[in-house]
Amino acid sequence: MSDSDTKMMITERFELKEQICGALRQRRPDFGFGGFGETTYYRTYSRKMEDGSQEHWADTVIRVTNGVMSVRKHHYALSRLHWDEGYWQSYAAEMAEAMFEMKWLPPGRGLWAMGTEYVYTRGAAALNNCGAVDTADLATAADWTMDMLMCGVGVGFNTAWKGPGTAMPDKSRPVPFVIPDSREGWVASVRLLIESYTRGGAWFTFDYDMIRPAGSPIRGFGGTASGPEPLKTLHRRIESYLDAFCVEETDATRCTADIFNAIGACVVAGNVRRSAEIALGSAEDESFLSLKDYERFPERAEIGWMSNNTVVLKKTEDFAKLPIIAKHIIANGEPGIMNLINVQKYGRYGRESEDLAWLANPCSEIPLESYELCNLAEVFPSRCAGEDDFYKVLEYATFYASTVALLPTHRPETNAIVVRNRRIGVSLSGMADMLDQLGATELTRRLRRGYKVVRAANRKLASEAGVPPSIRVTTIKPSGTISQLAGVSSGMHFPTFQYALRRMRVGNDTAVCRLLKAAGVVHEPDVYSENTTVFAFPIDQGKTRKATEVSAWEQFAFLAMIQREWSDNMVSCTVYFDPETEGHQVEHMLAQFAPVIKSVSMLPHSETGAYKQMPYEGITRETYEEKLAAMPHIDWNKFADSDGIESRFCSNDTCEL
Repeated sequence: MSDSDTKMMITERFELKEQICGALRQRRPDFGFGGFGETTYYRTYSRKMEDGSQEHWADTVIRVTNGVMSVRKHHYALSRLHWDEGYWQSYAAEMAEAMFEMKWLPPGRGLWAMGTEYVYTRGAAALNNCGAVDTADLATAADWTMDMLMCGVGVGFNTAWKGPGTAMPDKSRPVPFVIPDSREGWVASVRLLIESYTRGGAWFTFDYDMIRPAGSPIRGFGGTASGPEPLKTLHRRIESYLDAFCVEETDATRCTADIFNAIGACVVAGNVRRSAEIALGSAEDESFLSLKDYERFPERAEIGWMSNNTVVLKKTEDFAKLPIIAKHIIANGEPGIMNLINVQKYGRYGRESEDLAWLANPCSEIPLESYELCNLAEVFPSRCAGEDDFYKVLEYATFYASTVALLPTHRPETNAIVVRNRRIGVSLSGMADMLDQLGATELTRRLRRGYKVVRAANRKLASEAGVPPSIRVTTIKPSGTISQLAGVSSGMHFPTFQYALRRMRVGNDTAVCRLLKAAGVVHEPDVYSENTTVFAFPIDQGKTRKATEVSAWEQFAFLAMIQREWSDNMVSCTVYFDPETEGHQVEHMLAQFAPVIKSVSMLPHSETGAYKQMPYEGITRETYEEKLAAMPHIDWNKFADSDGIESRFCSNDTCEL
C-alpha cells in the first residue's frame, strides 16, 4: 500500500539551531528498564534519515521538535500572525531538552511520524491516536474507518446500522474495477463492495494486478507491502456477511461487528503499522453482549479479537443491567463500560461541562463524536526534577498536542469537527508509582494544580493562534512502548511484577533481530508465530506495589479520584480482580463506581506462567540480578536500515497508539 501524491499541507519549516542539535547528539539518553527501553526505542521508533543513516535518540527528538514547530509556524503564516523566531527557538530548545530526558513524550504515533514528509504532505491523520465513527451509514463509516486505521489511528465504532434498504445485488453483470496500488484504492474497493448491498450500486469484480507484491517497500508511510491477499480475504468476508444478512436476515449488530473487525484484521495483515478498534453497543443488545462468546460463535474467533467491546450506559435505567454485565465480565473479561451520562455532562467528574461525544476510542480514554480525531501527549512525573518542573513539562506536552490540533487531515468531515472541538489529551504515566511515593493527598493536590496549568496553557496557545480553546485537554491513556522508554508504570496501572523477564517479539528478517542475535541477547523461536524470535530482558519495575497486592476496590477508588481531579476526557483503566476472592464482588464494584466514573474494563488476574513466552514473567530478585549481570552490550551504532516496527493492536490494558 502506498499513498498517491497530493498537495503539500505544510510549506513552512522550522529547524533547531545546529548548536542545540549538536549538544543533544553529544549526550547519552537515560532509557528506562535498562536494555529493554533502549531496544524498544530502536525497534519501534528509530527511522532512516535522508542521508541513509539511522536515527539515534537525539535525532528523533530533533525531528519531532522541528516537525511540531513547523506545524505551528505554518499555521501562523497561513493566518498572517507574527512569528518571533528568537522566542520560538528558545522555547523549542527547552522543549527538546525535556523530551530528550523523557520527562514528556509525544504518543507513539507522533514519535514515529512527526516531522516526516508524509505528515508535511498528507496532514495530521497519522499523528492522531484516537478516532470514532457512527455506523448508521455503513458504507461511509467503513470507508472512513479503513482509511484511518491505515493511517495508524485507533477507531471506535458503534452498532447503529440496522440494515435499511439492504438488498442482494445483481451479480450476473459485474463491472470490472482495477484496484489502485494505494491506500485510497484499497478503501474505495471496500466502499464499492458495501454499496453494492446498501445503495443498490453495481456489482464489481476486483482486479488486484496493480497491487505490489508482498515485501515491496511502502513509499511515504514506511514499512513493507503485504501483497493483495489480505484485501482479497476482506472482500470475501464482507461479501459473505452481507449475503447472509440479505438471505437469512441475520442480526445487524453481528453483521456490523463482523465487517468492522474484518477491516481491522485486514489492516493488521496488510503491514500497516498498527490497528486498534473498540465496538460500542447497548446493554439491552444480547447479540452485542455475546460477540466474544466463541463457544456460541466459534467462527468469530478469527476476527473478534480485533476490538475491545464496551457497553454504553445512556440512561439511568441501563444501570439495572449491571448484574448481567458482571456475569459476562467474570466469564471472559468483557464488555467494558462507558457511562455516557457522565461523559456528556461532566469534564472532570463533579464539574459540569457539556460534551456532545457519544463514542469512544479503542482504549476508552477519549470520548468522541462521529468522525472526530484526538491526539495525545504524555508526561512522566517521576522523571521530572520536582513539582515545579512537573508543571513546566505539562506546558510542553500541552503545546505539542494543541499544535497538532492546528493541522488539518485529508478528510473534510473530520476537519469540521476538529476545528470546533480542538480536543486533546495530555496524559500522565507512572500514576501508580506517584501514588505509592507521594500518597493520595499530595497526589490529589498536584493533579488539581496540574489541570489548571494544562487548561491555562491551552487557552493561551489557542488565543495566540486565533482558534477556540480545546473542549477537553486531559486524560490518562494506558500507554505501552512510550512508558517503557521512560521506565515507568503504564498509565494508572500497577506493574504486574517488580522483577520480571520482559519479552519482545520481532520478525527474523528485521534489522533489530539480526543485531540482538549477534550481540548474544537471550532468545528462542516464537512458539506461536513462524519466522519470529522472542528475546528476553530482565527488568526492575521499582518499588511500586505489584498489581496482585492492590485490591480491585482500591483500583476503582484510584480511578474515581483521577477522573475527579485530572481527566476531563476519560481514564483508560483495566481493574484487575482475583476471580477466587473478588469475582463474586464484581457486580457490587460496578454498582458503586460505575455511576461516578466515565469508563472502565475489568479482567481477572492471569495465573503466573499461564502460557509459554508471556510478555511478562515474574522472577526473583536474585534471578533478576543474575540475568542482568549476564546481559551483553548492544552496539546500536551498528543498527541500520530500519524504519521502525510497531505493535498492531491494543489489548485491554496496553495501547501503543
